[in-house]
Amino acid sequence: MAGPTPYMALAFILFVIGATGLLTRRDALIMFMSVELMLNAVNLTFVAAGRAIGNFTGQISVFFVLVVAAAEVVVGLAIIVAVFQKRNSASVDELSEMKG
Repeated sequence: MAGPTPYMALAFILFVIGATGLLTRRDALIMFMSVELMLNAVNLTFVAAGRAIGNFTGQISVFFVLVVAAAEVVVGLAIIVAVFQKRNSASVDELSEMKG
């Protein structure tokens, strides 16, 4: 069985792809998916580190990250869908005009 290094490298690549998508794209839905990709990269790191150490703390941490991600999806998608229905666009540049 391979050590944690290949999993950490994969997690790094996934995190960089997610960070690049978050910083370069202006569509709220794409930014949302990029955050999810970054969270899953962190989950992969937790699981690989937990397996390398030999205990279940990584898996327990992943459970809490998944709960936070699920709550984020529920609230975030509801907001994005509501904004898209009003404006027919999910661009964050247009959303910044909604400041009071």
